[in-house]
Amino acid sequence: MVKKDRVKALEVQSTWLQDYFNSSEKQKTLYKRTLLIVGLSQIFGGAGLAAGITVGAILAQQMLGTDAVSGLPTAMFTLGSAGAALVVGRLSQRYGRRFGLATGFIVGGIGAIGVIFAAIINSIFLLFASLLIYGAGTATNLQARYAGTDLATKKQRATAVSMAMVFTTFGAVAGPNLVNVMGDFALSIGVPALAGPFILAAAAYILAGLVFYIMLRPDPLLIARAIEANKQECDNQKNLTNAEESTNKKGVAVGATVMILTQIVMVAIMTMTPVHMKHHGHGLGEVGIVIGFHIGSMYLPSLFTGILIDKMGRTAMTIASGVTLLLAGLVAAMAPSDSLVLLVIALSLLGLGWNLGLISGTAQIVDSTEPSTRAKTQGTIDVSIALAGASGGALSGMVVAHSSYAILSLSGGILSLLLIPVIIWARGRKEEHKIKVDQGL
Repeated sequence: MVKKDRVKALEVQSTWLQDYFNSSEKQKTLYKRTLLIVGLSQIFGGAGLAAGITVGAILAQQMLGTDAVSGLPTAMFTLGSAGAALVVGRLSQRYGRRFGLATGFIVGGIGAIGVIFAAIINSIFLLFASLLIYGAGTATNLQARYAGTDLATKKQRATAVSMAMVFTTFGAVAGPNLVNVMGDFALSIGVPALAGPFILAAAAYILAGLVFYIMLRPDPLLIARAIEANKQECDNQKNLTNAEESTNKKGVAVGATVMILTQIVMVAIMTMTPVHMKHHGHGLGEVGIVIGFHIGSMYLPSLFTGILIDKMGRTAMTIASGVTLLLAGLVAAMAPSDSLVLLVIALSLLGLGWNLGLISGTAQIVDSTEPSTRAKTQGTIDVSIALAGASGGALSGMVVAHSSYAILSLSGGILSLLLIPVIIWARGRKEEHKIKVDQGL
């Protein structure tokens, strides 16, 4: 009886999937629906992400009484996001985006709750342990951008990534600007003011996870994988076991390099900006304004950057990323410490440069992988991105403590120039790969 029920269930599933195999219209409808669900979850995810960026370094500096380790909170939650990226990628590969992303966000929410308790009992050990867990939300917030690309065509991939990031803007900009409000709320319930943004983060991350778990049905990655398998079977092409061989490894390496470099530069400068501002008389409200503009510039330009990347190509926009990050470093280094306007401009350029690099690199990764192995590869790459961010966050405090914020900013700007030779070198390799693929067809 059980065997018959299982056979019947498989037949129903086969018929259901067949509708997607035969109907490009159903695929388009699911693609658009997935973008909306990802967008909704990213509104909450962006708010959760902003808390750690805005007050994490200040909280650690207050608890430890030194600037030398004020970059550690960013390092801890980006280090935690490295492990989470691997786990979320593997869960998504095995069970689909729905389960992987929901798990990652909810775990991140639990980490935010731990930070709140660490602030209440003034435990630096619990703070760092909780920030590691909180990093799961950061990793998931980034990996959610891939969900929109699963059913996108090659000319839609950067646009699909950008749409997810646009929705992140709403929560990410609101988060820093609610620092004072959440601080007052925290004080009203007997919690330290700097833990207030993490109350928002906990609720936001858990809601983002629930949105994915409840609404992301059918799962776009599982559908894309089934469509690809069906296409290979119908065309009598390569078996799924050979799918990994068709991965463009050079393309994957270049996409990963672009994202890693932009992450190091962005995290290093961003991490120490709140501490730099606080030392020069700026209040939490002004810090929130600068970080709000920064995070807005990380995500809001996606309205246009994704379309530009799809139309103008990955190479041109990656070069634009390197130039923009250089400008950000120069402005931050030369800005007077009391100039709120110049700090807003510098951090806005920093966010824009990161946006261009992340979307270009992500599109390159999706272009270079097959659905059957894509989530696993994406998770592995995001581990490297998170580790790069952790390194940038940890080293940034040490650089500022032994030199200055200006030296840190200038060094980051110069480092970003490495994007240009990397992408120019890759251009010839990519054309060579394209010719080989075309000949194989």
